[in-house]
Amino acid sequence: MDRKEFLTLIGMATGGIIISTCFDSCKKDDSSATTALSKDFTLDLTQASNAPLKNNGGFIVTNGVIVARTTAGAYIAVAAACTHQGTTVGFEAANNRFHCSNHGSNFSTTGSVINGPAGTALQQFNTSQTGNNLRIFS
Repeated sequence: MDRKEFLTLIGMATGGIIISTCFDSCKKDDSSATTALSKDFTLDLTQASNAPLKNNGGFIVTNGVIVARTTAGAYIAVAAACTHQGTTVGFEAANNRFHCSNHGSNFSTTGSVINGPAGTALQQFNTSQTGNNLRIFS
């Protein structure tokens, strides 16, 4: 192999690596959806930081979880990070859904995808109320 052939092979290999990297960066980023979160914590509903949960339609974000109270009064909880790119979602009580303001993904109250670009559901957590305590757990 002479010098010209060697340099041509190196150039082609480098070009292939660059093109491969470009294609990888164009893939949909659902990496946050691959790891299930294990959660078990309790909220004291009398604390000021949890006051939004006293009202139907209110929500808080804590411990990586968005906890909301539906317009019907039920407590629901899902992972707070959008599965598209990790932006924290909000709860839209009027639309009965979780919404990511970054790219417009919407999720049902169970975390399933209504529309993308997110392609993976938000992890749903169980809720259990005993008096003024609301437990959120996997």
